[in-house]
Amino acid sequence: MAREDFELQVLQGEQEHCEKASAEFSPQLDSYDLIVLLFSGGKDSLAMLLHLLELGVDPNRIHCHHHLVDGREGSTLLDYPVTEDYCVKVCRALGVELSVSWREGGIEREMLRNGTPTAPSCIPGPNGSVVRIGGNGPAGTRRKFPQQSASLSCRWCSASAKIDLFDRWVCNDPRFVGARTLVLTGERAEESPARAKYKVLEPHRADRRSSAKLRRHVDVWRAVHGWSEKRVWAIIKRWRLVPHVAYWLGFGRASCLGCVFSSKNQWATVRMIARGKFEQISAYEQEFGVTIHRKLSVVQQADAGRPYDVDPKWVAIANSTTFDHPVFMDNWELPPGAFGESAGPT
Repeated sequence: MAREDFELQVLQGEQEHCEKASAEFSPQLDSYDLIVLLFSGGKDSLAMLLHLLELGVDPNRIHCHHHLVDGREGSTLLDYPVTEDYCVKVCRALGVELSVSWREGGIEREMLRNGTPTAPSCIPGPNGSVVRIGGNGPAGTRRKFPQQSASLSCRWCSASAKIDLFDRWVCNDPRFVGARTLVLTGERAEESPARAKYKVLEPHRADRRSSAKLRRHVDVWRAVHGWSEKRVWAIIKRWRLVPHVAYWLGFGRASCLGCVFSSKNQWATVRMIARGKFEQISAYEQEFGVTIHRKLSVVQQADAGRPYDVDPKWVAIANSTTFDHPVFMDNWELPPGAFGESAGPT
């Protein structure tokens, strides 16, 4: 039914979306020195980027930032191998800058901590360089996967591999000092009751606008907070952009391939299309003596699920480190995962 509603909505007039977008609240974009968009490559971050462009923002003023959850090298446990290059190709096609950050060893190294400090962070530096900071904190032990929880202390993958990295970049890069920065994030109210309560515009946690020494003004704008999923897919269709491979495989979210929130059907799909990752995740569960689900192992979840009907072409693309596929589609179509199982945090 959702797919039928989507097609009907688009047929009723795509121009309506552009007019609505122009009439909606948005910050005074020209008042900011820097516009930074946190870009996962998923549908909501795509919608934010396209929304900025439809609002008339010069692509040269937009800086997309992507977090490498597996790190730059060493770990390949959780993410889609193709995600980074997909983000590179999309940003290049739209003429916007892209930078990345990562925790050394990724989520896997943090998960395996046993009496050791959290690994250093790698953040953007001047002229495309990489700045390595941290790694000298207190020793600690995890030895279990992030847990299915809204709390970032339990669901520490987001905190360690994304939120903390971005904060460190903003707090350590001179470009943010004395500047007004707008940060865009893609939470939508439709996703959960908790996210529905988020403010559309507020100071970012790294904001120091009142500081006498290192003043930096940083706002966060949840630019698609009030959007429905139908509207998200509509703007992607208008631009004829190819969505992330996750949606072509049947997933409703472009999260990690081995996301701890995965449903039974999704674990069954992961086992089918990326058996090596699946088996390593299962081995870690046995080693830790603590499963991701707490009651069911990933094997038990996969056994209880039914894998999605996937196109081998998209499986090959998902498991590649290069996105060798056009970024735009002449005959755009809704991917199988649209309006499907999201299975994400609340």
